[in-house]
Amino acid sequence: MPEHIKMPAVTPVIRYLADGTQAVFVYPFPVFTADDLSVFLNGAPQAFGYTVQNAGETGGGTVTFATAPASGTVVTLERLLPLERVTDFIEGGDFSARALNNELDALTAGLQQVSRYQAQMLRYGDHETPGDVVLPERSLRAGKALGFNASGDPVAVSLAGSMAAPDFTATGTGAVTRSSADKFGDLVSVRDFGAAGDGLADDTLAFQKALAAHDHVFVPDGTYLIGNTVTVGERKSLIGAGQKAVILCQSNGFAALELSHGYARIENLRIEGGAVGILLQGREGPCVQNNVENVTIWGAATGIKLDGYSDPAKPCYWNNFTRVLVAQPGLHGFHLTLSGAGDTPNANRFHMCRAYSLGADITGSGFYVEHGALNNSFIDCEANVKGTAAACFRLGAGSSKTLLVNPYAESDNGVPNVRIDAGSEETSIINLTAQSDGAAIYDLSGGNFDAVNAGYPDKNRLRRTAVTDLKATLMRFDTEYIDTPGAVALDLSHSVHLVSADGGAITASLPAAASAAGVSMTIKKIDNTANIVTVAETGGPGPDGSTLLLGGENDYVTVLSNGAEWFITATSRMAGNTRYYDGTGIYDIDMAVDVYLLSSYGGALTARLPPANAAKAVGRVITLKKTDVSVNDVTVTEQGGNGPDQAAQILGDQYDAITVASNGSQWYIVSRFG
Repeated sequence: MPEHIKMPAVTPVIRYLADGTQAVFVYPFPVFTADDLSVFLNGAPQAFGYTVQNAGETGGGTVTFATAPASGTVVTLERLLPLERVTDFIEGGDFSARALNNELDALTAGLQQVSRYQAQMLRYGDHETPGDVVLPERSLRAGKALGFNASGDPVAVSLAGSMAAPDFTATGTGAVTRSSADKFGDLVSVRDFGAAGDGLADDTLAFQKALAAHDHVFVPDGTYLIGNTVTVGERKSLIGAGQKAVILCQSNGFAALELSHGYARIENLRIEGGAVGILLQGREGPCVQNNVENVTIWGAATGIKLDGYSDPAKPCYWNNFTRVLVAQPGLHGFHLTLSGAGDTPNANRFHMCRAYSLGADITGSGFYVEHGALNNSFIDCEANVKGTAAACFRLGAGSSKTLLVNPYAESDNGVPNVRIDAGSEETSIINLTAQSDGAAIYDLSGGNFDAVNAGYPDKNRLRRTAVTDLKATLMRFDTEYIDTPGAVALDLSHSVHLVSADGGAITASLPAAASAAGVSMTIKKIDNTANIVTVAETGGPGPDGSTLLLGGENDYVTVLSNGAEWFITATSRMAGNTRYYDGTGIYDIDMAVDVYLLSSYGGALTARLPPANAAKAVGRVITLKKTDVSVNDVTVTEQGGNGPDQAAQILGDQYDAITVASNGSQWYIVSRFG
């Protein structure tokens, strides 16, 4: 392809009369991108069903239809560009020939487009002096025809005596008289554009032409067969007569209706078949503030689909759905997803919407928020699906801040009422009626949801909550059992930790106090072995500024973080907080229990106290007692110090005992026996 296209002197539009077999049509003028070429069938714009080849070529290219247009159809290929300039040359930047050529090409293409519009206008001849080209004032021309006076200038001419339909005047005070033509123009029907509504003739073009010509189109009773997607564009309305106004898809290979822009409305229709009943995506502009109301969709693969699509500047936000029934969907009833690089569908509202299998197989879910954020809300909605479904309501990995209020879920075969996938965040479920025999809430998100009167067996699940005044008749604490030797990092998922050191010593590290402001935790040693449970802090000094040792069965500590450090609020030294040791040599007192029963039967034993200023010693009182009948001494000393009362103390006879206390500078004898 050349570096830039040339702009030949050619009108940027061409028309063909289809013969029913030709599927490839040539456009003999250049287009910059495929989106610059607009395709019309009998004047109706087409959004799907064709591909554009050779965009960017000077000589033009071809358009290939998936299905050859019917015989007698006028096929129009036109280059339509937005008359805008969104680029700019940078001050002091490179000034390339290619950039300049592209700018001039775009200007030339725009001028050709304007020139074509002017060629279609009524105008004075080149050799005639122009007269008055201003229309008579609105008040003078209302209800009249346009004529010409003796000078050939436009004037308003009375319709009196001309062949015209009778005037129309509504009943009631203040009604004004209008022409019948004016009255009939209030509401345009698809039948006005050739729709048969017999379920046999293809009415696709009739819908497309009606919506291209008018903003509000009525669909009377009838069955309207369509073979391609009907796009309801910006600020357009498609309103039916009710459930006898049926749009029937020829196949399930396309979406029946597409909302490609914003502020559109679909009401009072029945849609049958299609890959999607109603597709919302920001293809032409931001897909926002659309309304779908009193619509039923039967037998579509997916009933309603919201797609974030490919452009973040054209999001799928703030759309509203009220009293919508999706019956017998094959895949999903309602589906929020993201197929390209756009934004997720956000802040959409579903009220009194229902997905109902009616015995038909469904492989997906009644409601599936695969992608979506910022309060997509489903209020008073029902998913009654067959047991082949993945879930009644499903919150996918790309969902966050989804709200379910008064949802009703029903199925069988173990189908979950609500499924929350891993990665889903901040789901809220209120007043769930769970009639499926599967899990009320099948949670794979790790508890990243809140529930009020929802779930089983716990109907309410609240995460971080501030309460100023609470009256509780019963409180339950989430408890964790730990029995793995070594280091264990405690997290904020449990408030009570039952620790068994039966297999070996365990160090349970509290989370950093800064990450747990206001959190209270209890750690309890439940085994009767001599293995120590050490309570420490990740990245910090520990409760009350030091590690804490739980050495006896049923020893516990309750701690509270103020955001800066952990404080001990309660602890215990239970009856039997005693250790028996039989050995020789040096035995270091670890301060884990209050009473040490020592046997030196096999040889002399030195019981060595920790330094008096050690954190685990300050303020502690312990007792050491010799229990054996041997003549071997038990000598009580101090690591790096002189010992109790500044000397080593000898326990020489059976039942000799000494009780000592540390004030942080030295060990003192409190009492002695023997």
